[in-house]
Amino acid sequence: MQSDRFPIGCLVMAAGNATRFGTNKLSAEVGGKSLIRRALEAVPAEKFAAVAVVTQYDEVATLAQTFGFTCIRNRHPEWGVSHTVHLGVEQLRHICRAILFQVADQPLLRRQSVAALVDDYLAHPDTIVAMGHGGVRGNPCIFPADCFPALMALTGDTGGSAVIRQQPARLRLFEVDSAELLDADTPDALRMMPPGAST
Repeated sequence: MQSDRFPIGCLVMAAGNATRFGTNKLSAEVGGKSLIRRALEAVPAEKFAAVAVVTQYDEVATLAQTFGFTCIRNRHPEWGVSHTVHLGVEQLRHICRAILFQVADQPLLRRQSVAALVDDYLAHPDTIVAMGHGGVRGNPCIFPADCFPALMALTGDTGGSAVIRQQPARLRLFEVDSAELLDADTPDALRMMPPGAST
């Protein structure tokens, strides 16, 4: 993993209750691989000083450990996405000068694209960098350390978008193919994913 003068952390957010999906969607498969496996395979670990996975699920914790990633248990997923953010930032903020936040339900996200996003951020470390397409922001997103207090101040089911809205001029979009930004929020959305998709 990265250990240079500008250490970046990666936080994989895999703790939600997936109420729109109806079941634990992270175990649902696209092209023979679960969403959570695809998410972890999309992490270019060599780019990061540390990788943490926040989850409420035993199977996700076990899989994260096989990748060599730190697992953080979210005992209160009902507190909303802000609690997942708090847990991750608390774990990583003392060793990292920026954190990449990655959701776990983008099955077409490519490892190469995540690595390129990190490189783009390192070239513009005063910005907030997010993947996007055609001017529309998506995930993952990298926040520098001066945003950590605002991230820790989030409440309820509110994520990093609220922090971006506080300082929109800092946002830099890193262009990727629109398919990489697709998320599987519902079974119908999952069924529409190309079956041969790979990270």
